[in-house]
Amino acid sequence: MTQDHTPLLFAVGGAHMDRRGQSSVPFVPGASNPGIMREEPGGGVFNALRLAVQRGVRAEMLSVRGGDRVGDVISAAFEKAGIKDSSVVFMDRATPSYTAILDDRGDVVAAIADMALYEIVLPKQLRRRKVRDAIAAADAIFGDANLPAEALQRLAGLAGYKPLFALAISPAKAVRLKSILGDLACLFLNRREALALTDLPAHAGLGELCQALRAAGLRNAVLSNGGEAALVYSDAGAFSLLPPPVSEIADVTGAGDALAGGTIAALMRGMPLHEAVREGMAASMLTLATHSASPLFTTKTFNTALAHIPAAVPLL
Repeated sequence: MTQDHTPLLFAVGGAHMDRRGQSSVPFVPGASNPGIMREEPGGGVFNALRLAVQRGVRAEMLSVRGGDRVGDVISAAFEKAGIKDSSVVFMDRATPSYTAILDDRGDVVAAIADMALYEIVLPKQLRRRKVRDAIAAADAIFGDANLPAEALQRLAGLAGYKPLFALAISPAKAVRLKSILGDLACLFLNRREALALTDLPAHAGLGELCQALRAAGLRNAVLSNGGEAALVYSDAGAFSLLPPPVSEIADVTGAGDALAGGTIAALMRGMPLHEAVREGMAASMLTLATHSASPLFTTKTFNTALAHIPAAVPLL
């Protein structure tokens, strides 16, 4: 990034309402658990994009939503974040949503993604001239596996030689990315999503996961695993990076999105992947400590978090 050019990231994917109910006591399945409900605008790519904007990237996003009250809330969230909203509104549809139940430690117990609208209409939106023009004007493209496989293939074709980043979203949706793994500049996924892509057993080590993902055509990846060591690999080699402990986790929602957003912003500023991922991990750490999937923070707060992130260690 130079003084004359702030890089532009064009994203396609989910921007919807996140609803989360968190138990205030150890969670008991099949019973009524006392707790608290929260809701806020969310979505994998949208969360990541709002983080990337805070780290010096311009952003534009294509999503779809309904003509309801929730859709108005999502629209206001775009404006507040400073992201150009190229989304399409369907007045006769309901805006997609994600509803999760968390235990008292902030871990997801169960979740439902009501996102049929993405499946039905997002692929058609990628055929619009306006979208092709937006991709042509962007420095990099970003998509998530809320898009069906057909739409992901079209997005990869439109991206051409520009960097295309992707977020795996969930084990069930990650497999949609199989046909475009070779087109990706970097894929952000967690261990469960990596196992779904590779069919490896649950006990597979980082080296095995790295080898299997590379064999599948994925050249660069950031694979997180909660508080365990993350796998980062690129042409520069394979690395592990152990996240520092978070003293108190408020909510895990959005932590993986923040990892992607912070890393992509650093990559677009010219950092190599094994260094850029430290910025993503700092953003993830800040997100874990809040009840928001897309928290705001100052440069000082971010730099303080970044100082606690260790260097990536070559994976032998």
